[in-house]
Parts: sequence; structure tokens; C-alpha cells
Amino acid sequence: MGAEKGKVYLVGAGPGDPGLITLKGYRLLQMADVVVYDRLVHPEILSEIPQETEKLYVGKECDHHTVPQDEINALIVQKAREGKIVVRLKGGDPFVFGRGAEEVLYLVEEGIEWEVVPGVTSATAVPAYAGIPITHREFSSMVSIITGHETFSKDLTQLRYDLIGPNDSTLVILMGMTNLKKIVEQLTLHGRPPETPACIITWGTYPEQQVMTATLGDIVEKKEKAGLNPPGIIVIGEVVRLRERLIRKNDP
Repeated sequence: MGAEKGKVYLVGAGPGDPGLITLKGYRLLQMADVVVYDRLVHPEILSEIPQETEKLYVGKECDHHTVPQDEINALIVQKAREGKIVVRLKGGDPFVFGRGAEEVLYLVEEGIEWEVVPGVTSATAVPAYAGIPITHREFSSMVSIITGHETFSKDLTQLRYDLIGPNDSTLVILMGMTNLKKIVEQLTLHGRPPETPACIITWGTYPEQQVMTATLGDIVEKKEKAGLNPPGIIVIGEVVRLRERLIRKNDP
């Protein structure tokens, strides 16, 4: 469709289930000239994009980036300067560990008009689909959402594990599958009891979703034994116990 002056919309596609994209996000996909999308966007969402719309894949996996972030930034600016309506379609919510803020800052520096359309974040939706509310007034009134995708160099970490909530709070870890062993070591070192309930959810909200419950003390061993791989979310805290009562009949 084009426009005299282009604009970039950062749209959250949700955690996986195609029904969880927002109505506003869906409408923008129908009007976009270009859609620049990530790896974990459900194929059904992509199939709803008009055939004539330009679709550009820039997905990332653990240690492999199809397109480096600097090139993604330059790409969306280039398309906007061509007068196009650009949808930057990102998994989950663009501003929750999605580098959305980095992309917006670049757009601001380049003088490109932009708008963010929040998405359903996996940090809340994936535990919910697994029958785990991340808060409950009898179990936890505090939640910490942290990234597990950081560099552990010489046993040093940028995260202050000693400040991540009291032992009765809920901890949700995104992108923590690869570093799980080191994360658990840090949590126990800073006072989380080994008997704390824990859970791993892989491919959350997808039909392939798998859920494994454990304790902080044995979650690493059980993960290895079960052969669970990314993408996955880890939930640690007393709320995990509620899964037994809230589990859906069709849950894995």
C-alpha cells in the first residue's frame, strides 16, 4: 500500500498459540507493506499475512543469529525510508527480553516514526497454560522475571541472585535452558532451598508443549534425563504445587 512517510510498528505475536496475538496486531498485519519476523512466530499467524506483503525472516536461535541485530535495525529503517508500513513481528512481548527497546532507540535516532503494540508475554502465558498461576495470595505475592541467557564467565554473573526476591516468591526464567545448572547453583548459593518446587515448560502454548515438575535440587538431573531442549521456561516457587489441582485433562 505504501505511504509518503513510512512507519514501524513493533508488534508482539504472543508466546506461540496463534490465538494469542492481539486484535490490533492482527489488523496491522493486514495493512503492512513489509513484515520482518522472528523464529518463534507461529506459522498460522504468518499464513494470515496477505500474499502480496513482503515477508523477511530474521530469526535467532541460542548462539546462531540468521541476521545480526545491527542489520535488522538497518533493514527496518531502510524499509520505512522507502515509505512503507513496516511491522516488526516479535515473539511474546517486544519489550520483555525481546530487544524491542534497542530497535526503538535506533528508530528514534534515525528519526523514524514508530509505535509498539504489546504482546502476551510467555512469562505469564506459558505457566498459565501449564496450570501454574505465577501469583496466589496464599503462596506468592511477588514475581521476578529474569533472563537465563547471559554469560557465566569465571563463575561471575551480571545478575544479583541475592536480590531476586524472598524464598516464597515466584521466579520465572526465560531463555535459561542452556545455563540451568549454573542458575540453580547461584539460587541455592543465595538461599533458595533445594526442596523448592520447580517446573520446566518447553514449547509452551504449542500443541507440542511438555511440562516437567521437579525441585530445585533435582531439576537439572531430571531435565537431562528427559532430554528437554529449548525453547523452554523455568518456573520456581510454591505456586508450582498448584499445577496438580489446576492441570487440564488434555495437558501433556
